[in-house]
Formats: sequence, C-alpha cells, structure tokens
Amino acid sequence: MTAGRMVAACTIAGSDSGGGAGIQADLKTFVELGVFGLTVVTAVTAQNTREVRATWPLPPEAVRAQIETVADGFAIGAWKTGMLGNAATVRAVAEGLPEGALPVIDPVMVSTSGHRLLEEDAISDLVEILIPRATVVTPNIPEAEVLAGMKITGIEDMAEAGRRILDLGAGAVVVKGGHLQDGEAVDILVERDGEVQVSGERYPYAVHGSGCCFSAALTAYLARGVALREGFCAAREFIDTAIRRAVGDPGGVRVVNPGGRIFHRY
Repeated sequence: MTAGRMVAACTIAGSDSGGGAGIQADLKTFVELGVFGLTVVTAVTAQNTREVRATWPLPPEAVRAQIETVADGFAIGAWKTGMLGNAATVRAVAEGLPEGALPVIDPVMVSTSGHRLLEEDAISDLVEILIPRATVVTPNIPEAEVLAGMKITGIEDMAEAGRRILDLGAGAVVVKGGHLQDGEAVDILVERDGEVQVSGERYPYAVHGSGCCFSAALTAYLARGVALREGFCAAREFIDTAIRRAVGDPGGVRVVNPGGRIFHRY
C-alpha cells in the first residue's frame, strides 16, 4: 500500500476451511499485492483439497448488509465475486454493489473436487443481472461453456466463447484455459476492441484455488489503478508463480501458494 492512502479491494465469496480457495485465497493474494482486503462472506464450507463435505449459505440480507457496511466505511478500488451459491445471493450482490463499482465476476459453479457451488437455477440471474455489471468476467472452460452455450475444444473456441459472454453485457471477459489438455496453458482476454492471449507453463499436478487466486490478483491490480490489459498480464504472471510454488501432497491435489513462501512439514 502506498503511504498515506489505503488501497482496498473486497472479495464476496465463500469461506474455504481448507484455506486454499475462496475468501482465504483471495485475502492472501490481496496482501501479497499490497492491497487491504475486505470480505463479504456468502457461505461457510467444510472442505479440504479433496472434497467439499458441506456448505451453509448465509441469508441474502446478511450478504447485502456486509456489502453496504464495507462500502460505507472504505474507498474500495475493485470488488471480486466468487462462490455465490444461489439466486437470492446473486440478486443481493447485484443490488448491493454501489454505483461505479469495478466488479471482477468469477462465476464459480463447481469446486475442483466436483461439488456444485452455484445452484443451477441461479445461472439465469447471474447472466441477466450480475454479468452486465461486470468490469470483467473470468470463467474457466466449463463455466465458459455454460455461459456461452457452446463446447470449447481449443483456443479459437475460447475466443468465441469470450465474445458470446461479452454480448451478455460484460465489460470484458477472461477465458481461462487451464482445463484444455494439450500444450501450454493459454488464457484469453476478450474486449470489444480486441483480444490478448497469454500462455504459461502447464504443470503436471492439479491445484486447488488457482481460479480464485487469479481473479483476486486481477482485482488487486484494478484496485491499484492498473489498466485492464496490463492487469491481466500481471495477474497471469502472478498465478503462474503461485501454481509453480503450490504446496501439499506431491501425489495429490496441491494448494495454490500466492505468497510463494516455503511451508515446512514437521
């Protein structure tokens, strides 16, 4: 943070008891990028890297009250949404975000372990009332397929899906290509005046929390006043490092490591 001015960002998402994704991953990322992190908790989950055992969504009025309270107390440079859970929460977020907000919408639908994190009947609300407010939407391949209504098998499909999601009213779209199986991992930023592709190394292990971490990094850069294209490239570099330094069982799913710190096993 710069002296004399607090740069703040707010994450609206679920709590991950395993610490690898959700609110916890977002806050770690904000701290690493010099941004003061605020939170709006949408749900409590009992999860680790292997499974989500249970979820308890908060009432929509509790979600909206959190949004309005932090907005009244802080100058928030950018907002990020993650797990919203249901249609009532989607509507509470769309209604609670202040005018002029810069929302990064990560349309979290299913966990890494396959647990549904957004009820199916909430997708229409996401599309109709929240995505049109987005500064940028950051779907992975399965999420982009749902939002765009098409199958994605390659980079050209990713770009087309991005254009279709842009037509839903979003300011811009980042389609994350980590789910494609071949070659480097490619992410595409689609704007109305063009597209930018950034590729990185594909690592031979699954990582929990990478989507949250990338979107949080992009949110942090936007909060700091960085332009979207520059922020996209910087966030892509940040998440590549966080995945390379992921921690956990080498034989299983690792946890994204935004700080890049070494965690010792005793």
